[in-house]
Amino acid sequence: MAENRDRRDQLRDAAIEVLAREGGRGLTHRALDREAGLPEGTAKNYFASRDALLRAAAERCVERYWADLQAAPAQEIRGRDGLAAFLRRLVDQAVTANRSRVLAYAELHAEAARRPELRETLAGLTRADLDLHLRTHEAAGLPATRRSAATVTMCLNTALTYLLTQPPETLADYGLDDLDAFLRDLVHTVYPPKD
Repeated sequence: MAENRDRRDQLRDAAIEVLAREGGRGLTHRALDREAGLPEGTAKNYFASRDALLRAAAERCVERYWADLQAAPAQEIRGRDGLAAFLRRLVDQAVTANRSRVLAYAELHAEAARRPELRETLAGLTRADLDLHLRTHEAAGLPATRRSAATVTMCLNTALTYLLTQPPETLADYGLDDLDAFLRDLVHTVYPPKD
């Protein structure tokens, strides 16, 4: 069968939505066909197995992440407060426009614990994310190292998970009820001002 690239992307986007809403167990060929509004059996023609569905969703998450980065306007980021403001924009986008993708990404991480091929696909995105953060911290004029960028990235990713899954009282316990203060404190802790 000649592959229809648009149909394949439609199915991969639908896989992200199913993962975000139903979790890993909900990602089936039938659920994918329903989500995409396609005849039953279509997803099976493109992705023969559940592993193939998961890999396709992971690859689409990676592609969409890169497309977002390329479409983002170049921003000049200066110093600690500039980096904190930049991180705030990332968080805002992640919990609104990219909410499904972030939730799907979390589900894919759980699945990757049992699937080495999926782990490799996600590892590429994880490494690229760290590289992007390192370059951003350096561009802000901070004394960035791979370890400092990793600390910020890990804290940010954990914060996103909490923002998407925890009730307001838990968010308040972690200081996530005031994102600006949380991010400013994070950046100032990792890159303390020299007095």
